[in-house]
Amino acid sequence: MEEIVLLPEWEKQNFVQLVFPHENSDWNCCLDEAIDTFVQIAKNIAKYQKVVIVAFKIKKIKSLFINKKNIFFVGNIESNDTWSRDFGAISIKQNNKIKLLNFNFNGWGKKYPYKKDNDITFKLKLKGVFKGYIDQNIDFVLEGGSIDNNGSSILLTTSKCLLEKNRNPRFKKAQIELKLKKYFGLKKILWLNSGALKGDDTDSHIDTLARFVSKDTIVYQTAYKNSVNYDELKKMEQELKKFKDLNNKSFILIPLPPIEDILYDGEILPATYANFLIINGAVLVPIYGDKNDKKTINLFKKLFPTRDIVEIDCKVLLRQHGSLHCVTMQYY
Repeated sequence: MEEIVLLPEWEKQNFVQLVFPHENSDWNCCLDEAIDTFVQIAKNIAKYQKVVIVAFKIKKIKSLFINKKNIFFVGNIESNDTWSRDFGAISIKQNNKIKLLNFNFNGWGKKYPYKKDNDITFKLKLKGVFKGYIDQNIDFVLEGGSIDNNGSSILLTTSKCLLEKNRNPRFKKAQIELKLKKYFGLKKILWLNSGALKGDDTDSHIDTLARFVSKDTIVYQTAYKNSVNYDELKKMEQELKKFKDLNNKSFILIPLPPIEDILYDGEILPATYANFLIINGAVLVPIYGDKNDKKTINLFKKLFPTRDIVEIDCKVLLRQHGSLHCVTMQYY
């Protein structure tokens, strides 16, 4: 019988993909700051494992790195934007071999231009980046940031995103659930109906709200009572408390510290500590200049005692409504 496993982030990885900002994207408003943040992310990942950096003008990006160990540069690839989590391929293990599932990406329900981003995985394949991998193109819209899993056949997601009308309008919830179970070898899907951050334009991606850190443990973002996010996150917390695993046991739930509402240019930005990235030997944690940054770092040290905890200032990434996990995609 064919066995399919959707790999959790804490499994040993081969590399992480980053697609760099450029002047013909929305990052033009703060390009130098954004590129500096991407460079810091890449440098810190490269201390532990390989990084594949994708850009059209790759020479300019390459010049920003003195130490290029573990960093591989792929040029002449155009992009609309930089959110590798959502247009990158998703890794599964099928009969003990890694397989890359290349789902369709349509700009989070056709909100933004997306055709160049949707072609990136195919172009990387042509350039040999995925040599040795088995791959499959799937005619179904799915973003990596919209799903999280525990490595043991349970998926965590949100109905606001997966049931949004412009992603897969042909399919109802039951059909989408059957597809996900087939693609990922799942036994159970946990659907959150509540949970949202003001300023998030992904329709409540799960990687901004709640994440597995082990088979039986979920961390989730909280908010201060005076925050615009309080009601939604409180309702989400109540839902999480009702979720059960395959043995009908409740999950261990660990709240992430709240963040003061961050405003930029008159709008509230979707700051969240849930947008961390697990890599080989380390966890990269987004910080925002908030009084709870240090408390959060100490919490992650307890959650991942065998890994280094690396803080990354991601305040500039919020200006385009995302954070650290959103701009990365790991491959195994």
